[in-house]
Amino acid sequence: MSRDLNKILNYSFLKISLIPLMLWVISTLVFILLRIAPGDPVDAILGSGADAVSREMLRNRLGLNESLLSQYLNYINNILHLNLGLSLSTEEPVLTIILKSLPATLELGFFSILSAILIGFTLGFIGLRYKGKKGDYIIRIIGIASYAIPPFWGAMLAQLIFSVYFNIFPIGGRFPVFQNQNHITGFLVLDSFLSNDFIGLRESLYHLALPSLTLGFLLSGIFSRSLRINLDKSLKSDYVNAAITRGVSRRRIILNHALPNALLPIVTISGLTIASLAGGALLFEVTFSWPGIALRLHEAISQRDYTLVQGIVIITSLLIVSLNLLVDILIALLDPRIEY
Repeated sequence: MSRDLNKILNYSFLKISLIPLMLWVISTLVFILLRIAPGDPVDAILGSGADAVSREMLRNRLGLNESLLSQYLNYINNILHLNLGLSLSTEEPVLTIILKSLPATLELGFFSILSAILIGFTLGFIGLRYKGKKGDYIIRIIGIASYAIPPFWGAMLAQLIFSVYFNIFPIGGRFPVFQNQNHITGFLVLDSFLSNDFIGLRESLYHLALPSLTLGFLLSGIFSRSLRINLDKSLKSDYVNAAITRGVSRRRIILNHALPNALLPIVTISGLTIASLAGGALLFEVTFSWPGIALRLHEAISQRDYTLVQGIVIITSLLIVSLNLLVDILIALLDPRIEY
């Protein structure tokens, strides 16, 4: 047991040691791509009609007159000192902006993944229950369609149906603009619960429902398909047949024997789903006017705010790498057959 634990620890240390290298590569690529992309942050801040003196003063103040090498070295030095710099457009610390926006994205991501698992597992069990029948084929079509729909198109379709036509959910936003919010952690559902503000809890869940259920449905196809395939494979294994011959009930066979083994590949898929969630969140948050980090990234790109874009990409990359590391460690703990 201690030998297996040592292997896991060595693997974890190896993965952690690679994180700085990965972040350096990502940071360098972002720096280069932003500099070669069309557009000028001075034009975005002052407008194209500003006089030459004002433009030159702002360029000097922002450090844009320095050579690219000097800008890059200052940029890397700041990162090494955990300083992401100031926003070019607002001159607010980039880390402060990220910490304000990140809870909204994490809250939406958590409830979206939870919805994806609930919807996917339900569809997977139904598909397996009616294997080879009409219901199974319908579930397969739903799973393929959910995974194939682009997130921004699915978001607009959900808004059109549930907000415009039926007026069930708000079309966007995170909280009513006319109502006071309780700010403790930045997670509105948790803050409302901690402050016993049940009206705020209801409103935050009401605004969260449509985007999280929509994104959860779009991600559910991969969970339903994976659960159905792996659970079906587990139910055909020898140890399940042995349990059947001993008279163990089907419910206990599924819950105690087949399902734990079928969940191992799904844990791996969860790590990949988190990465795809980060990639698809940009247009999703823009569509729902969700004040998260992806919406802030969209605004920073349109304003040519180099420092803010760089900071958001670095923090997002760090989160994704860390979550995937946790998934890898969890898989190693759950499955002793895995060798590292």
